[in-house]
Amino acid sequence: MQTTPADRPQIVVLCGSTRFWDALTEAALYETAAGRIVLAPGCNLKEAHPLWAEPGQADRLKTMLDDLHRRKIDLADDVLVVNPGGYIGDSTRGEIDYARALGKPVRYTHPI
Repeated sequence: MQTTPADRPQIVVLCGSTRFWDALTEAALYETAAGRIVLAPGCNLKEAHPLWAEPGQADRLKTMLDDLHRRKIDLADDVLVVNPGGYIGDSTRGEIDYARALGKPVRYTHPI
């Protein structure tokens, strides 16, 4: 198990399209089993839910979630991009750029 200098488990943040929700869940399972603290997307806006049933609600929530995910990147020691088939969308690409600008190591579940 990797630990940080503060002698706590490593924190990893998962990035990737929520269209791959099952793959994100699977990655969280493996990262947790490896002894890491996992930060991941908490909402899948591609699935119906009363919190984002109205278009205006979904737009406002998406903006807030994008900012929240960047704060998760701030907290993380490294980033794991969940990219089945090598797919990386615009939002994920922006998160990768943000993480790299902070000097965070970036790993991928699939070759790019």
